[in-house]
Amino acid sequence: MYESILVKKEGRLAYITINLPEVRNRLSKETVSEMLHALEILKADDEVGVIVFTGQGEKAFAAGADITQLVKKNPLDVLSSGGMQEAYDYIESYEKPTIAMINGLALGGGCELALASDIRVMADHAKIGLPELNLAIIPGAGGTQRLTRIVGRGKALEMILLGKFLSAQEAQQSGLVSEVVPLLELKAKVEELADQILAKGPLAVKLAKIAVTLGADTDVKTGQMIERLAQAVLFATNDKQEGTSAFIEKRKPEFTAK
Repeated sequence: MYESILVKKEGRLAYITINLPEVRNRLSKETVSEMLHALEILKADDEVGVIVFTGQGEKAFAAGADITQLVKKNPLDVLSSGGMQEAYDYIESYEKPTIAMINGLALGGGCELALASDIRVMADHAKIGLPELNLAIIPGAGGTQRLTRIVGRGKALEMILLGKFLSAQEAQQSGLVSEVVPLLELKAKVEELADQILAKGPLAVKLAKIAVTLGADTDVKTGQMIERLAQAVLFATNDKQEGTSAFIEKRKPEFTAK
């Protein structure tokens, strides 16, 4: 169905794999478009609870944008709709949880894809960075903003201005990734984290994402109001009743997303 990605469902997980290992899983316009198409289909699939992004092979998660396309872009292309920044905004606000399974180099647009994901898990041999200044451009798919919010202004400037690649251990120390494991254990770790998410109330997961994502871009008072309204919605659900009752009765809850 797709030329540059693979989509595979395993239980309640759906893996979107960038399948261009010969060019280090670069992110062309066509690849990003295919990813968005797949996400639209998976959004409507009630069997899928978590989306996992990864790259084919052991060398690269996604090693940046397609430079052959980038060299042809002009100022109006940047300002037009349908670009990578808009695509990653969609991924950040996607209603289902997303995990970046970083199996190799995550550079430029690949790093920004990971930043747009909810959780980042990294193989211990991988590296991550934003080297765009080497091309006399800046990270343009949300990198300057999301990286700063995750690791802080100082670390973000260090990475961007120096074009510095962080090792997996450095990325974890800075809070950029939550887990670092050997490559052979990477998929199992992602599945472990996904299972923990899937055990939660699905409506609560969805509204927690909304509260965190929208609240991060506003003042605390407004963020707290978003939180209260989300909580009010959840208090009216069957899942809230089931979750609290199961806790009291010391049994496993059976959520229905209602």
